[in-house]
Amino acid sequence: MTFADKLQVLRRNRGYTQEELAEGLHVSRQAVAKWEAGQGFPDIANLVAISELFHVTVDYLVKDGECAAALQCGETGGLEELAAFRLEASRNTYAGCANVCPSTRLDSHDYRYERDGYVYHDTYVGGEQFAGQEAIWRAGAAIYAMNYLGRVLDQRFSGNFLKEALRAATPEYPYRGPRFYQAGEYLYASKVTGDIAWFQGFEEIYCGSEKVYECFFHGGLMR
Repeated sequence: MTFADKLQVLRRNRGYTQEELAEGLHVSRQAVAKWEAGQGFPDIANLVAISELFHVTVDYLVKDGECAAALQCGETGGLEELAAFRLEASRNTYAGCANVCPSTRLDSHDYRYERDGYVYHDTYVGGEQFAGQEAIWRAGAAIYAMNYLGRVLDQRFSGNFLKEALRAATPEYPYRGPRFYQAGEYLYASKVTGDIAWFQGFEEIYCGSEKVYECFFHGGLMR
């Protein structure tokens, strides 16, 4: 991903117009438009201002590649460590049919997993139409959360396949499941905009040519 692409993603995820971003950086809208079109590059002072505004590193902004490889997460122990724990927790809770815990809300389904100072909690309500949140704490402080809302569209939906797909997520793509996962007639697909610091995404499952499930999600780091 180029700097121009990253700047557009960060700006849109925060809901800023080019004019609003320009005002916050004390530059012209034309300057922002040129940066996003790949026709120019901000000086170091503006790079630092952009990094502070969007809570990303200058290193991430100026280097291509996956954000998770470049971002740092300060006292939270690093994004790689956070992503690894999130995947481990997912595989040991809902996706792995393990570590069910008492409901924290009326009629909710809850899962909890802990290791080395990290705590993961996933809670949702509903069934064929559902909504929930997963969150991670480290040393008692909340550092990450994700909300999700989904529904089953057809009786051919397989909860076991969804869990199998979620278990196949990778450290390079640690949000829900992988970009694509297929087993037999089922296909899982996921698309994410942003990075683990601030992202939104959509996942769906097809059985043959029919879509049988969809889910929207968004999340990021807590500060």
